[in-house]
Amino acid sequence: MDRSIFATEKVSEDEPPVGIVFTDVDGTLLDAEHRVIPEACPVVQRVVEAGIPFVLVSARMPEGLTTIQREMGFTGPLVCYSGAYVLDEDGRELLSRPIDLADALELKAFLDTDLPEICCSEYGFHIWVCDDDSDPRIKNEERITTLKAMRAPLTEAFDEQGVHKFLLMGEPEQIEAAELRVADEFPQLEVVRSSPILCEIMNGAASKAEGVQVVCEHFGLVPADAVAFGDGRNDIAMLDAVPRSYAMGNAPDEVKRAAARVCPWTNDENGLARMLEELLRGC
Repeated sequence: MDRSIFATEKVSEDEPPVGIVFTDVDGTLLDAEHRVIPEACPVVQRVVEAGIPFVLVSARMPEGLTTIQREMGFTGPLVCYSGAYVLDEDGRELLSRPIDLADALELKAFLDTDLPEICCSEYGFHIWVCDDDSDPRIKNEERITTLKAMRAPLTEAFDEQGVHKFLLMGEPEQIEAAELRVADEFPQLEVVRSSPILCEIMNGAASKAEGVQVVCEHFGLVPADAVAFGDGRNDIAMLDAVPRSYAMGNAPDEVKRAAARVCPWTNDENGLARMLEELLRGC
């Protein structure tokens, strides 16, 4: 590979070898328009060819991640719904922490009654449903993920297995207020803004950190063998759990403080691949 296209940062020769890579997707691996960066593909392929698992860790559903894997030319485990649903490299379930159906129904009623200005989607396993698939906010999410939402009531789409995630979409001030209100009303759930216009709601026991731990155990590794990359508030638990963690250059200050290190480049500057090139030099 021609390394001349990459700027590099000195990494200590005392660093232990990288055993596994975990990365957030939007704002980290993808560019600001949620697109795959072509120059990142051969770097990721080289990582996988070296026998190092490359694991996508995201609030997205599985199908929103396998499309990225196919475009970039690799396979591997997936940590979906911010750790609530974890699959191995063959798509077999390693962990599932859904919201109980009773809690999900109570939450949906609260959102419909108390926060009617918010656009809400529900996700579980391989299903994405909403009340109105013509809503421009749903259309935008479909554009970003290249998936199609299904218009259906929650009670028809899900059974006693529960719901893995609620996604709230709205204006920044609406989402900030919704995060506070839902967290106060449903303390048993994990409520976190993943961007100024998005708020994710999961089982309170779910986290990207647990997803990382489960995948490490699957490969007989520990988090100290890993490197992790992220940019958002919903990445903080993962960045804190992995000793060699990197906040992207575009991450807000609170995320940078949570990470062990800060990548000198943003996602738009292909920062993840450039950092991996330095970390894996000589592999």
